[in-house]
Amino acid sequence: MREFAVPPSMIETATARRAVGDWAGACAAAGIDIDFDMRSLTSAHGRGLAAQVRADLRHLAPDLLRWHMPRIAPDGLLRPGLTLTLARYHAVGRAGPYPVHLVARTPPAWADAGQRIGLALWDGSRDGVRPEAGGRGHPHPRPSRRHRLDLHRHLWDARRVGELRERSGAASGGSRLGWSWPDDPVVAASERGCAVERWADEAAIVLRAEGRSSGTVLVRCGARQRLLLDLDLDLHLDLEQGLGPGRGSTALRITAVDGDDGALGSLPVLPDAATWPLPDLELIRAGAIEADRLHPLVASALVPDHVRSGPVEPPEGAGRPRIVDCRGERHRIGLVDGALVALDHDPAELRREELLVELTGTPLPCLRAIDEAHRRPDCLSGVRERLDHGDIAGALAVVEGLLGPEAVLRDGALRDELESAARGRIAYGLYRAGLTDLTRDRVRSNVGRRPTRHRRPRIATFF
Repeated sequence: MREFAVPPSMIETATARRAVGDWAGACAAAGIDIDFDMRSLTSAHGRGLAAQVRADLRHLAPDLLRWHMPRIAPDGLLRPGLTLTLARYHAVGRAGPYPVHLVARTPPAWADAGQRIGLALWDGSRDGVRPEAGGRGHPHPRPSRRHRLDLHRHLWDARRVGELRERSGAASGGSRLGWSWPDDPVVAASERGCAVERWADEAAIVLRAEGRSSGTVLVRCGARQRLLLDLDLDLHLDLEQGLGPGRGSTALRITAVDGDDGALGSLPVLPDAATWPLPDLELIRAGAIEADRLHPLVASALVPDHVRSGPVEPPEGAGRPRIVDCRGERHRIGLVDGALVALDHDPAELRREELLVELTGTPLPCLRAIDEAHRRPDCLSGVRERLDHGDIAGALAVVEGLLGPEAVLRDGALRDELESAARGRIAYGLYRAGLTDLTRDRVRSNVGRRPTRHRRPRIATFF
């Protein structure tokens, strides 16, 4: 999924812009829209808070943030309608202190074409009174308690990436010292693939952020499984340092939640980033992926001694001739003067075959392959996947590499996919403009449909 959601070209461009201090350019390269400006921030909250935000933005790795953003099955698209805290600040107003959050927002499902992310500021002093930029029309403008990265800055802050090895459990695998719980909830959580061995340390981080020395943390292990982590923070630290009173002492106890207790809403929640293991680490340990396929910052943290071998080549090079089994022989189809043609048939034979097709005859396999290449995106490597994840430039590059930049698109699934992607971008633009109430139902009914056109668009000028 990440091959298309965070392509190498995005990582390279965003890294280059970040290296020269252009955080806005890095965000643009990573498909992130900025929903605030520093001048208004300074005017509203003062220079001190603005300086903190500016420092965080300078070290924001937007491509790394996109790499670690919560996603949904089955295609790994961004979780829609999410407001996720990246950093928390404290401001003081006339009514007293209030929180200000740097947040990342994903659009609602009806406007998520292009897989864009919005970067905004959530002001706790006026929540529900006057939505800030980026919050208009959003289904969940308040920061999520379950999806938050302010306690996991190593997932977006270039200064803290080195912490990923320890926080993911790659360095030591976690410690179970001083843990006690009934068997059933732990077995259930382990079977679900939860990072149980990290929960004590992660719960301690949550409690410290809340200013507590002990307490209970709520864990959501899926839609219906909820657990309570009861942690004595002082005892947990003593046990880690070997200062505990005895082997039978317990710092953490895990219990299952019985029924629907309304009091749970006031408990701090263990973030999803701490509940589940890091997918990259699981893939590396299982041998399912090489370190070169990881984000460079992730690879440097998880595999410190790894040396990158260079840019990763795509699985199929654009523009290479394709081999087709044609009437017992292996023939080639490829680009000639920007058009896809059958290379092993002479022009006279092709003219006869085209005439036969017009008379309802069966075309040559080479001609069928050319027709399918124009009609079906499945026969092109990653076109539909790139469009789904917002990499329109990459999708067009694959199409142009096979069909040529001046190829005329024929009716079929390929043209439908490109037109659907264009309409989805329009839907996102309407959402960004705050026209949610007027356009949502209309866009929702039109996305995925192909309007009748009398003029066939060319690939190079489609968007």
